[in-house]
Amino acid sequence: MGFFKLKQNGTDVKTEFTAGFTTFLTMMYIVPVNAIIMSKTGMDFGALITATALITIFATVLNGLWANTPIAMSVGMGLNAYFTFGLVLGMKIPWQTALGIVFVSGILFLVLSFTKFRVWVMKSVPVDLRRAISAGIGAFIAFIGLKEMGMVVANPAVLVGLGDFSDPKVLLGVVGLVVTFALFSWRVKGAFILSIFVTSGVAIAFGLASLPKEFISMPASIAPIAMQLDIGSALTLSLLPVIITFLITDMFDSIGTLTGVGLRAGMFKDDESKELQKTLEADAAATVAGTLLGVSTTTSFIESASGVEEGGRTGLTAVFTGLFFLLTMFMMPLFKEIPANAIYPILVMVGILMFTELGNINFKDTAVATGSFFMVIMMPLTYSITNGLAFGFLSYLLIKLLKRETEDINTGLIALAAISMVAFLVH
Repeated sequence: MGFFKLKQNGTDVKTEFTAGFTTFLTMMYIVPVNAIIMSKTGMDFGALITATALITIFATVLNGLWANTPIAMSVGMGLNAYFTFGLVLGMKIPWQTALGIVFVSGILFLVLSFTKFRVWVMKSVPVDLRRAISAGIGAFIAFIGLKEMGMVVANPAVLVGLGDFSDPKVLLGVVGLVVTFALFSWRVKGAFILSIFVTSGVAIAFGLASLPKEFISMPASIAPIAMQLDIGSALTLSLLPVIITFLITDMFDSIGTLTGVGLRAGMFKDDESKELQKTLEADAAATVAGTLLGVSTTTSFIESASGVEEGGRTGLTAVFTGLFFLLTMFMMPLFKEIPANAIYPILVMVGILMFTELGNINFKDTAVATGSFFMVIMMPLTYSITNGLAFGFLSYLLIKLLKRETEDINTGLIALAAISMVAFLVH
C-alpha cells in the first residue's frame, strides 16, 4: 500500500478500512434522500437511486486515488434541493435544462480548479459572507424540509402558517425529527440512516407505510435520466446568475467542508496546499460526471470527519467508503418503501447544522450584518439561493460604499455584485 503512503501518515489498512466503513454509515442516507428529493422533478426514482450510488462511488474513489485524502463525495445537500424546488418546481425549468446548468457550472469549476481563481475568490469574498452563504442554504433546506413534512403550509393571509398536526403524516414527521435530534445528540454512528429506518418502522407499525416485499434487487437502469442534460437551453443570459450560484456555492461548500475535516486530520495547511487543490479537482470532475449520469452538483461531505475521527488519514479510506456504496445499488426495494416524512427530518437537521455558521459571524460590522441577514432571510423567502446571494453581495457592497470603507472592496466583490444585478434585471 505504498501508493497511499500509509506509514508516512501513521495509519494502516485495518484503520483505513474501519474509517471507510464509518464514513459510509454516516453518509449512506444520501442515496434515498437525494432520490426522493430529485424525483419530485419527475425524474425516475429507481434511476436516481442507482445514479446517486454510482456518482458517490466514482467521486469518492477518484478522490482517494487522485488526491490521496480521506474525503468522501456525493450529491450535495442544499444544491439538490435548490435544483428541485428552486429551479424545476419554482422557476419551471425542465430538469434536463437544470442538469445542463449544473454541467456548465461544473465545467467552469473544473477549469478554474487548475488555476489560481479559487484562491482569488476566497480572498475576494469576506469569510463572514462565506459563513452566511452556508447558514442561508441551511435555512433554505430546513424550510423546504418543514414544508414538505406539512409542518409549514401556505396561508393566504400571512404567506405561511402552521400545518395540521392532527394529520398522521405530519405527526410522523415530528417523530422523525425527535428521533433524528436524539440520535444525533447522542452521537450515534450512522444517526441519519438509523433515524430514517426507525421512523419508517414507526410508519409501518401505524399503517402509514408498507413492509418491502423484498429487500434487495438488481440495480435499476439509469437510462431514463442518463445523458438527458440540455446544455443549449442552459446557455442563456437569464440563467447566468444561476450558473454562477452553483459554481460559487459548490466552491465555498467544498472548501468549507475540506477546511473543517482538514483541521481534524492535520491536512490542508493553507489555501494553496497540493492536497486541497487535487481534492477540489476531483470534486469538479465528479460534478461534470454526475450531470451525465443524471444527478445535481457533487460536493465533499462533512461526514468524512467521522472517518477521520476513526483514524482515516489517506485516500484508502475514501476508496473503501466508495466501494461500500456498491451495496446501496441493490437496496432499491428497501429505499422505495421509505415514507417521505422519514426523509425530510434529515433535511431539517442538515439545515440546522449549516445554520450554526451564523455563530462565527462578526455582526458588529454593519455591512457584514446586513449582507448576512439578506443572504439568510432571502434564500428561504424567495425560494432561491441565487436571490439570497444577490441581496447579500449588493447590500454589503452598498454599505461599504456609503461608509467609504473602500479598502474592503475588491474586484471580486464588484464582479459578484454585477452578476447579482443581472439576476434582477433579467428576472
